[in-house]
Amino acid sequence: MTLPFLTIEPLTRPAFAPFGTVIETVSATRLPINQGTTIRFDALTAVDVAAGGGSPVISLFRGTRRPDPIAIRLLERHPLGSQAFYPLFDAQWLVVVSTSNASDTAPDFTSLRCFLASGTQGVSYARGTWHHPLLVLLPKQDFLVVDRAAPADEPAGQNLDEVWFDGPDGVAALIPKLK
Repeated sequence: MTLPFLTIEPLTRPAFAPFGTVIETVSATRLPINQGTTIRFDALTAVDVAAGGGSPVISLFRGTRRPDPIAIRLLERHPLGSQAFYPLFDAQWLVVVSTSNASDTAPDFTSLRCFLASGTQGVSYARGTWHHPLLVLLPKQDFLVVDRAAPADEPAGQNLDEVWFDGPDGVAALIPKLK
C-alpha cells in the first residue's frame, strides 16, 4: 500500500480557524508602551485553560527534527485547554491537524491537514483539537508554549489523549521533504 503524502499549505488565519488561532503580529493592535521604546502587539490569542480548575503556565519546548519523510503515526489533543506555540527563532515549522471534531474520541487520520508556518507565526490549538506533536524543520528549535497546568488533585494525563494510527506499518501519512 502506498502511503499518502500530505499537501503542505501555507498557514493563514482563515485556513487554520477551524483548529484554533494563528498567532502573528500582522494586523494586531499595536500599543506603544515603556515611554515609547516598546511596541506591545496586544491580545494575539486567548488562553482557554480554566476547565477543571486549570491555570495558565508558560514553558519552553525544544523540538528536534524527525527523519524525512516525516511519518505521521499519532495525534494528540488536550480536552481541558488550549495550547499555544510560538517559535523563538525565525525558522519555518510544520503544523498537522485533523478535521475531526473535538468531541470525537479518536481522530480521523484520513482528514489530516499540514500547514507550513513561518518563523514569525505561532498557533494556539483550540481545546480538543486533534494535532500532531511539535514538528520542527531545524535540527533543534525552541518554542514558547502557553498551556494548562493541572490542579494538584487532578489525575495525571487527564488533559492529554493520544491515539496511535493502527493501519498498515503504523503510518497514516507522510510529509515530503521540503526543498
